[in-house]
Amino acid sequence: MQDQELLSKFRNPDTKHLAFNTLVQQYQKRVYWLIRKLVIDHDDANDLSQDVFVKIWNVLDDFHGDSALFTWIYRIATNQALAHLRSKRNRFFLPLHNVEAELEQKLSTNLEVDTSDWAFQLQKAILKLPEKQRVVFNLRYFEELSYKEIAEITQSKEGALKTNYHFAAKKIEAILKTELNLS
Repeated sequence: MQDQELLSKFRNPDTKHLAFNTLVQQYQKRVYWLIRKLVIDHDDANDLSQDVFVKIWNVLDDFHGDSALFTWIYRIATNQALAHLRSKRNRFFLPLHNVEAELEQKLSTNLEVDTSDWAFQLQKAILKLPEKQRVVFNLRYFEELSYKEIAEITQSKEGALKTNYHFAAKKIEAILKTELNLS
């Protein structure tokens, strides 16, 4: 279903639930994995994904279509994930590096992950990035979004995003060279 048709059906009381169920089916997996790459933990990602769709249910009537529906959904998901990480830091009075260490520990203890795998090493390196660079890198590298789409999601300027991505890629490259003893 196209965005306009979906929104139209959502605004009709007779088809509201059907439209929302369709929206969830279309975006649930993508939202989960976007959040999972930021918070690492499956249970947290699952809970936050549900929170995202509850929030969408509550505010979808207010969506005016100033951006694509998926970028609006990604903005909500990204904000939920970042708010969760900030709340975790604030709740336990942890410095940023302790939260990242906790995320790395969760990544390492995930039974589905081979710790010798290149993808694991990449995820570990991504966790060492500052928050903004981590978000931009995930959206650009994994989600393959354009800088324009990322700008809409993060409400940032494209030039700043390009710079963040460039620095993130350079840092990841340096980390991987060190971790994997590459020349």
